[in-house]
Amino acid sequence: MTTVEPIRNKEDLRKVEAILKKQSMRNLLFFTIGTNCGLRISDILALNVGDVRGRTHIQIVEKKTGKFKKFPINSKLKPMFEEFTKGRRADEPLFLTIFKNRLERYAAYYIIRYACEEAGLQEKVGTHTMRKTFGYHHYKKYKDVAMLQKIFNHSSPQITLRYIGIEQDQIDESYTNFIL
Repeated sequence: MTTVEPIRNKEDLRKVEAILKKQSMRNLLFFTIGTNCGLRISDILALNVGDVRGRTHIQIVEKKTGKFKKFPINSKLKPMFEEFTKGRRADEPLFLTIFKNRLERYAAYYIIRYACEEAGLQEKVGTHTMRKTFGYHHYKKYKDVAMLQKIFNHSSPQITLRYIGIEQDQIDESYTNFIL
């Protein structure tokens, strides 16, 4: 399994969002959920319309861990959910294919990979890039590794820092700034 990277540069993140927006509201929305909530792709694609429409919080049982997770819907996602779910049934999958089937992870992977390539990103990307991007920027803003560790259900702060690429950034910086 290849390790993917977060999107560290916010300008690159906006480029990817613009490309996804041109493709479809669906593609932009699942990417925005990933980068704003830090959910795994399996949990994003399992959402139904009723899980988000008219809600203040998203509540799920994580597919990988079986743990309950609840978090507020932020001001960027709230209007996107309202627009995207208009006229749809509550029990309908939030993300559908053109054939009205639930969007699958391999399709999400290709959507993200294509958008990142179009944006000129050099990093290795995949569906987990969204979760790592959330973690990277959350850490940069709050510098609270303990909170991020709790959000991600990691067993140690070191795992969280390595996971979001901060550990490597720190190593790179120490080498760059060390000159004899």
